[in-house]
Amino acid sequence: MQESPIQAGSLSACPVHRDQDDRKSAAIAAQRVKLPKNHKGISAFEQGRAILRSPAMKQAGLEGAELAMDNPEQAPVFFLDGEPHRRKRGAIARFFTPKIIETRHQRIMEETTGALLAELRAAGTGCLDQMSWRLAVSVAGEVVGLSIGLDERQKLRLAHDIEGIMERTRLVGFSGLKYRVMDLFYTIRALRFHFRHVLPAIRDRRKVPREDIITHLIAENYSAKAILMECMTYAGAGMVTTREFIVMVAWHLLDRPDLRSRYLASGKEEQMAMLEEILRLEPVATLIYRSAEASGLTLPEGISPGATYAINLRQANVDEAATGPCPFALDPDRAKRMSGNGAYLSFGDGAHRCPGAQLALTETRIFIDRLLRLPGIRLATPPRVDWNDALMSYELRGAIVICDAA
Repeated sequence: MQESPIQAGSLSACPVHRDQDDRKSAAIAAQRVKLPKNHKGISAFEQGRAILRSPAMKQAGLEGAELAMDNPEQAPVFFLDGEPHRRKRGAIARFFTPKIIETRHQRIMEETTGALLAELRAAGTGCLDQMSWRLAVSVAGEVVGLSIGLDERQKLRLAHDIEGIMERTRLVGFSGLKYRVMDLFYTIRALRFHFRHVLPAIRDRRKVPREDIITHLIAENYSAKAILMECMTYAGAGMVTTREFIVMVAWHLLDRPDLRSRYLASGKEEQMAMLEEILRLEPVATLIYRSAEASGLTLPEGISPGATYAINLRQANVDEAATGPCPFALDPDRAKRMSGNGAYLSFGDGAHRCPGAQLALTETRIFIDRLLRLPGIRLATPPRVDWNDALMSYELRGAIVICDAA
């Protein structure tokens, strides 16, 4: 078979050693990623991006979609397509603009990071996934409206309760009586979250409206049940993924003195490019599902009406036709050299591209920058790499960092 021009010239053009593979989650992903039954896999970057950008392709494979469609007017934006999606997406876009992130949300990022790292300095040691979880809950909680006005003890309870309901993803693989018992257990946790956090936030926003998503949903006459679903959706989409990404970035940079030095010497834009390159290699989510409906719209090339597809982000992000040489190497200059989006498909693409992408990158950038500047900071225990079969994503637990105690 004749080599492509990129393949033929890769060895000489490669900025680093061609055999270098800097991925830390690739081995477990290779073992655990499985396509759902009757789904066709997509691994090429260009075809995956075309599917995600096509208005003829519809959301598929979302747990809870049938429940959400009980009342489409109050369904979370993640479950919608077409005009309903465009309308709702436009209504929440104002919470994620670069200006709002800089003028409003960056304050909570800096304050929470400062508090977390002060605890780390005082103790001389800390667990990265616990710190990143508290940061992610504080930031996304402010955007949604769950954490505004809470003291530190209340924020800890909020983080604990959200973590509890997200554990419901562990039900994959259970069946029969054990499934029913565990499902009841997690339903009770969800109700506790509802009564402890969601309903009080709704009452507070009815009295004093704020610039947050709960206030917006109240203005749209959402029911308490629909607001609960929105809060749980944002917990999965905005908190869980950010926790894992922060730990992954810290692991890479604490492992590589050269990258750490470059990160600390760089400005905002170059730091963002480094984060996006790590995310390209280590996307937290792995599969995005789309179905091709016979809607009369033109389907992307190679797509069959009625079929359901799973775009493998991990494979698309290392497609050498899109990345250039050495797709498995962590190369901070890649996006600039390729004149493309540095995260590739890690945040999705098209109409459903993650609205909180810039928020997640900004809080990660701020936390990592300040963490790496702590005197004597180093990784004492690398994280344990686990896998969540329901979310098809890696989980990093138990990473211990130590620093010079204050």
